[in-house]
Amino acid sequence: MSGIPLAERLRPRSLDEVLGQTHLLGEGKPLQVAFSSGVPHSMILWGPPGVGKTTLARLMAESFQADFIALSAVLSGVKDIREAVERAQLSLGMSQRRTILFVDEVHRFNKSQQDAFLPHVESGLFTFIGATTENPSFEVNGALLSRAAVYVLKSLSEDELTLLARRACAEALDGLTFEEEALAALVASADGDGRKLLNNLEIVARAASVKQQREVDLALLGECLGDALRRFDKGGDAFYDQISALHKSVRGSSPDGALYWFVRMLDGGADPRYLARRIIRMASEDIGLADPRALRLALDAAETYERLGSPEGELALAEAVIYLACAAKSNAVYKAYNAARAHVAKDKSRGVPEHLRNAPTKLMKELGYGKLYRYAHDEPDAYAAGETYLPDGMPPPHWYEPTPRGLEAKISDKLAYLQSLDAAARKKPAE
Repeated sequence: MSGIPLAERLRPRSLDEVLGQTHLLGEGKPLQVAFSSGVPHSMILWGPPGVGKTTLARLMAESFQADFIALSAVLSGVKDIREAVERAQLSLGMSQRRTILFVDEVHRFNKSQQDAFLPHVESGLFTFIGATTENPSFEVNGALLSRAAVYVLKSLSEDELTLLARRACAEALDGLTFEEEALAALVASADGDGRKLLNNLEIVARAASVKQQREVDLALLGECLGDALRRFDKGGDAFYDQISALHKSVRGSSPDGALYWFVRMLDGGADPRYLARRIIRMASEDIGLADPRALRLALDAAETYERLGSPEGELALAEAVIYLACAAKSNAVYKAYNAARAHVAKDKSRGVPEHLRNAPTKLMKELGYGKLYRYAHDEPDAYAAGETYLPDGMPPPHWYEPTPRGLEAKISDKLAYLQSLDAAARKKPAE
């Protein structure tokens, strides 16, 4: 077994051995129900590395007594897909066995490669399980996505990683032990990734064996893992605590604080692409229309990083972080969007008023579609004063309330002016 990686040796052989994902595998939860149903269905497993996506796919194949075919989108092409289809057809024809086709990093396949699965998923030749670390809404074709359930997997907690480390020491590493501080540092270095934890543990175990050391301390851990521990040796900050500190520093208009946490995360090995995504989110959530340039600058910084890579592209991300920290702040768009979503989720389905409906045919025009629509450009100030654009019977919700900061101060003035025009227009019939 010495030639087999520890992560493979410790791969769960039953659902009971799987750590984490209780929101999916607990009693009555979606994947637990899927396993016990006896009927497999196509799915996308979306989550960070090392949380059990491949393991769950393998266990599902065993549970349903199906053939298991694994492809990596990084290494495979259309030829490999064709061969997998042929194997599935052969298995179904000769032994009536179902096939589960697992595609790791499915987001790496292009549109035509993803489309190649569709007819076979629809015919039931195989059950498709895709694994991705990227948002499938953006990276997986809509046609394939509509035929698969999406399950979101979470990073393993510190308690779950600690349990995994202790299990590995007991079952595969001859009872190797850790000082509590060393074990905590090892767990923190994994950043929620079970595979990374086991890989780091294997490195440490080899070093301990060479030194004939049965208990691992911080000194040995530092010798073995070096820079992998750097972000955790100054107070034990966890990854998500750091991203929270970065976001709050930007929101609090502290360029130095924001830059500190940004660099801390880079120094600790955080993926700059992840940081770029969070920076874009900050521009929308905390600055919004108070300074619309912030979002554009954040997008430009993300694109610059994609072109230059590390370390050159990181300077553009730092520029965005500082700009966002210094920019005028507003969460008015964020609040308005959430309020609108909450309203639509609980409100009835309201029809489009006739004057706002499209009327491309003669029949639609005869039915009155678009008849009373007022073309804003033909009105004074290019504004149809008194017009309404909400469904009939729906009172104005006033979701968007601009702040008095940055560009939103001018937006507020404009909206107030337009509302005065509305009020004047609605008084005219009474006069």
